[in-house]
Parts: sequence; structure tokens; C-alpha cells
Amino acid sequence: MTHAPLAAEFIRDKERTHWHDNTLWFVRSKRDKAARTLPEWELLRETAAQIKAHTMSRLADYLEQFEAQATKLGAVVHWAKDAAEHNEIVYGILRDHDVKKLVKSKSMFTEECHLNPYLERHGIEVVDTDLGERIVQLAQEPPSHIVLPAIHYKKEDVGALFHKHLGTDAGASDPGYLAEAARGHLRDRFMSADAGLTGVNFAIAETGGFVVCTNEGNADLGASLPKLHIACMGFEKLIPRVNDLSVFLRLLARSATGQPITTYSSHFHGPIAGGELHIVIVDNGRTRLLESDDFRRSLNCIRCGACMNTCPVYRRSGGHSYEATVPGPIGSILSPAGDAKKHASLPFACSLCGSCSDVCPVKIDIHHQLLTWRKEIAQRGLLPRSKTWSMKLVSRLFQSPRLYRAAGYLARRIMPHVPRFLLYNRFNAWGKQRELPEFPRDSFRDRFRKHQENRNGHGK
Repeated sequence: MTHAPLAAEFIRDKERTHWHDNTLWFVRSKRDKAARTLPEWELLRETAAQIKAHTMSRLADYLEQFEAQATKLGAVVHWAKDAAEHNEIVYGILRDHDVKKLVKSKSMFTEECHLNPYLERHGIEVVDTDLGERIVQLAQEPPSHIVLPAIHYKKEDVGALFHKHLGTDAGASDPGYLAEAARGHLRDRFMSADAGLTGVNFAIAETGGFVVCTNEGNADLGASLPKLHIACMGFEKLIPRVNDLSVFLRLLARSATGQPITTYSSHFHGPIAGGELHIVIVDNGRTRLLESDDFRRSLNCIRCGACMNTCPVYRRSGGHSYEATVPGPIGSILSPAGDAKKHASLPFACSLCGSCSDVCPVKIDIHHQLLTWRKEIAQRGLLPRSKTWSMKLVSRLFQSPRLYRAAGYLARRIMPHVPRFLLYNRFNAWGKQRELPEFPRDSFRDRFRKHQENRNGHGK
């Protein structure tokens, strides 16, 4: 299904749509206030962009350096070419350790690989321990946002869900009460887990260590209580030096939620005493992006979600309407790179306002890349015929001044008298959310000519 009908389904609930829009705009406003507290904000963004560009230009070298340093620290580094190989590696490690229960901190990368259902098919119980992730897991839904996975849920919805699965009081919606219930529920899972799995926010080539950022400390518990820790990452998470880390940590939380820093920035250097640490580094289509001059910069993304919080389309259509692991503007670049046919509609779910590029902490030119994707989609013949034909018609009109003048003349004379049902009906998708502007009596050309004549007349 394309983005438009799924978005239409979301906006059918007007109250929820309004609430979703306002909530994300509130987060965006917090980001603006946090950014204004740092006079060097733009310098940080520029520095981060340069670090990422440099890393991508020498990626192979830095990956080898990271593997060598991580191995020295006692970790075991695995390489996977795609999601299937990643899942097999993770399952192989768990099987070799006879793991039956796995606790997992938030990882959009494992969502990308569909790891949870894969492990569950092999008889392993997987519990997401980030509160938002646990909420959508209980609801058997994918996350709708990469930082705020349950942002589409109101507290009343969470209360009903917890009543059904955790046995909380019926009708309870107090956030403190619900959070305490979730804490008790997850504590039991942590204590009985055989292994912990985390994502990776930043992997440092110089040291072989990596950093996981959370607001709940769940990654610390998951990686410390069980003796087996698996960390999974796409190769774009790499940065060269430990000194680079401060640049990204200052940008990440401020861009994501407006916080000065995430509550927990946990550093991992090798396994815990008596334990094992496995790091799985995955390509899964990233090499294709790295080879593309047009879309390489999308790999610089640090998954803060700022582009989603500011995007007028995302805020009003919800994350599930994108049918992608990473929704919103940056996801509309990444998803077609994986499957252009399936996600052909996403680059068009954009107003090209450029707000996403303005807030991106690593200065990715997101809206320019979305425009480039539109051209790619058209050249690959993936546009619906209705759009292809209409675009050809408009192109022909704009290329001919004579036709343009004639069309304008007819529109001004005829359109104001056309019955409304002929303009706004199920065959006119454009008119479902829009009203035509009032047609002027004269064209701009006529008005400009009159203006010039009047001015010349006064000049005499």
C-alpha cells in the first residue's frame, strides 16, 4: 500500500491527528530552545558533518581499526552482509549458549533486520526493555518513531494495554503508576534473562569501544546482569576518534528531545568480568548508498528523529503510514534505497519545505535528496500512470506560453461556474485535502501591463 491511503486512515481520527501533531511540535520546540543555549551550535553541526564525511571516505580503514581494537579488548567481532546473515549470526551465538530468554534495549537496527520474530520462531523469548518499545511490543505493532516509538499512544491507550497484559487497574492512566508497573514487570525479565542485546549509537575506531545512549538505563542492566552481551550495528555508526564523541553526544540529545544529554551514555570496552561480548557489524544495503554520489550523505544520520518532529507530513500522517523501519524524511531516503518499488511513494510524502534539512544535526540535505529520489522513481518507471500523464500535461503547458495563456484565460472564465461536485469528487485525489484558490478576473500579465500603462501615463 502507498503512503497516501495509510495517511488517510490515520487522519480519520481528527482528535488524535491534532494531538500527534502538537506533541511532536512541542518536542521540536524544545529542540530549538536547547540549540539556542549553545552559541557554537552551527559550528558543532558543521564539525559533525565533516567528521562523518571523512569517516565515509576512509570507512574500510576505520572498520579494520575498530575490529582490531575491539578484539584486543576481548570482544568477538562478526561481519554480516545482510539482515538474514545478521539474524543467523545472532541466533547462532544464542543457540551456542543455550539462551532461552533475551532482553533487548532499543535498537532500530534490529527492527530493520526483523530480529524479534526471527528469534521467536526459534523458541527464544525476546523482551524489549525500553518502555516505548515494550508498549508497542505488547500491542504487536512496529515502532512509529525512531526515538519515541509509542508516540502515537495516549496515556489512556497505554493504561488499557497494561491492564490487559500486566494486570494494572482498569481505567488507570496515571503516568507514574503505569511507569512503576512497567518497571516491576521488566525487572523480573532482567533478572531471569540469559543474554542481553543492545544497539550501538557510536562505535569508536580508535579505541574499539562503543556507546549506547538511553534515558532509562535499560541497556546497562541488559548488558551487565547476564554474562552474554551482543551488540548489533550498521557500519555507518563508526566515528574515528574518542575526541569526536563529544561533538555527537552534544548534538544527539538536543536534536532528539531537547535534553542537554541523554540520561545514560554508557561506554562499553570489552566484555564484563567472566562474560562475553559479541559485536555484529552489518552492511544490509549500506554499501549501495556509500557508492551513490546522490545519497551517500544519508549514511551520516545519527538517528535523532529531529527531521520527523519537524516534518509537517510526518506529524499529521503518523509513522505507521510510511510502512518502514525508519519513517519520516530520512526514512523516505533510506527505504527506497532498499526497495524502490515498495517505497516509491515515500519521496512524494514531502512538502519540500526544507525544515528537515534545517534541523538535521549533521547537515544532511534531506529535502534535496528526496527531490532527487522523485527523479529516480520517475526514471525507473515506478510512478503511477495518473501522475505520469498529469506531469507530462503540465510540463507541456509550462513549456508553451501560448498554451499557458489560453489555459489561464479559460480557467478564469469557466472554473468559477463549474458545479462543486464536478471538481471535488473521488476522481480528483488532489481536491480531497485542498480547495482551489479564488480565480482572479485578470491574469498577472494583464495586470502588469495595466500597471505599466498607468505608470507611464502618470509619468507624462
